[in-house]
Amino acid sequence: MPITEADLAAARTAWGNALIDISKTFESDGIDAARTVAEGVLDTAYGYNLGPVLFKPTLASGDQTFRPTKEGALAYFVGHNPDYPRDGGFGLKGWRACETETSASFIEGDVAMWMGWVTLTDKDGQITKVDKSWGYKKDASGALRIILHHSSLPYRP
Repeated sequence: MPITEADLAAARTAWGNALIDISKTFESDGIDAARTVAEGVLDTAYGYNLGPVLFKPTLASGDQTFRPTKEGALAYFVGHNPDYPRDGGFGLKGWRACETETSASFIEGDVAMWMGWVTLTDKDGQITKVDKSWGYKKDASGALRIILHHSSLPYRP
């Protein structure tokens, strides 16, 4: 069954809810519990079971800019990995809301791309808006998986 716009919207909502869940779990139950939640998110939302994921997180740089492995993605979301010393844990930043605004999407059968803005609000009401692109593929079970995730802060001339 081909991917639909509704599938893309549901995937964006699920990703935002998962990020919020990681943050809240960290605050209530600590890093080990947050890591467990983040591992579950990577297992269900991302396509590391299909091969490398083309993941370029917002706050990554140098030789660790790109995160094609699950280990690299987990380090980005929850930090606390000595192999990724610059990662502070993007998922631990107290997120409370996530909204998306679509610029465009492309769907071709079991592959889809989406780009737009993601606006995140933390527990103090601070807003972070990022430019985001996601690529998705339906796996053999019919689950939509993120196979490309690019995020960057907007250019400010």
